[in-house]
Amino acid sequence: MNKKKKSIGLDTLYKAFIYVALITLAVVILVPVGWVFLASIKTNAEFYGNPWTLPASFYFQNFIDAFQKAKMGEYFINSIIVTGIALIIMLVVALPAAYVLARFNFKGRKFLNTAFMAGLFINVNYIVVPIFLMLLDADKFLKGIIGTGFFLNNRFILALVYAATHLPFTIYLLSGYFKTLPKAYEEAAFIDGCGYFKTMTNIMIPMARPSIITVILFNFLSFWNEYIIALTLMPSGPKTLPVGLENLMAVQKTATNFGQMYAGLVIVMLPTLILYIMVQKKLTQGMSLGGLKD
Repeated sequence: MNKKKKSIGLDTLYKAFIYVALITLAVVILVPVGWVFLASIKTNAEFYGNPWTLPASFYFQNFIDAFQKAKMGEYFINSIIVTGIALIIMLVVALPAAYVLARFNFKGRKFLNTAFMAGLFINVNYIVVPIFLMLLDADKFLKGIIGTGFFLNNRFILALVYAATHLPFTIYLLSGYFKTLPKAYEEAAFIDGCGYFKTMTNIMIPMARPSIITVILFNFLSFWNEYIIALTLMPSGPKTLPVGLENLMAVQKTATNFGQMYAGLVIVMLPTLILYIMVQKKLTQGMSLGGLKD
């Protein structure tokens, strides 16, 4: 009886600790995010008082100035283009590769799996300089032939690099999910006359939708917030939001126009928050149904 009481007491204490830890974590995350949203609608004069004071009114001019004067609208469009192209390239390559690696036995399969697994341990920030030098040499070669470069300051090339560097994680996650799907669906499709490609596109990929949504969200967050590669590969070309935001923050700290700076931060954060709210149920489902199973 005493052992049961002690066990119940420990369980209650453990649950209380978990709740306190989760509430603390939520407060640590939500308070700064909420403060940034409130700061983005304050006038510049309100920043010189108590920073925790609520704004007197909704000063939307900060967002207008950020979009027009600070070119955040242009940077926003660039980020949408780069992120969208990168996600499309990544899915077009990763889905067939993950399906084949997960469902078929062929010569070289183990080597390819090992290679993709090894790619998970390579931080792309460590190889951004070799990538830049490779593209710089390619541009020099093209300039000697046609008089102009193509590989640097190009949004498509930036998107291609994003997609290529995230293929190991994406293929690993998708192939783990494909392994959990029963073979009976493929056998039924083959009996109905479907070939390999049609079986993959019409049967297996729709069934893997939760896992696909998971990799889209993870990679969207990574592409949308990426700074170092975008800064390195587009030094004098169109800027993405993180690079533009860094320039905006540097300028506005000198100009003491804090409202415009925080409005820029909200412009960067808002799409990721909206996307997460829209797909959070599918994200949880994709992670819990064996997406990380080896």
